[in-house]
Amino acid sequence: MKKTYSIEVDCANCANKMEEATKNTAGVRDAVVNFMALKMKVEFEEGVEPKDIMTAVLKNCKRIDDDIEIEF
Repeated sequence: MKKTYSIEVDCANCANKMEEATKNTAGVRDAVVNFMALKMKVEFEEGVEPKDIMTAVLKNCKRIDDDIEIEF
C-alpha cells in the first residue's frame, strides 16, 4: 500500500534525513520525501496499519528536528 502525506520541514538536509528515518522504520518498505512539494510518499509492508506505522515515523523524524510535522 502506498500513501502520500503533507509534511512541514524547514530545509532540504532535514528532508533527506527525514526520508532515511522513514525508510528505517519497521513496516515501511520505501519512502520518498519531496522537499519542494512538501510531500512524503510512503510504501508500507503488507498487513500493517499505516496510521500505526506513521506514528512511529513521526517519532523517528522528531529526533532529527522537533519542528517536523506529518499530516496523517
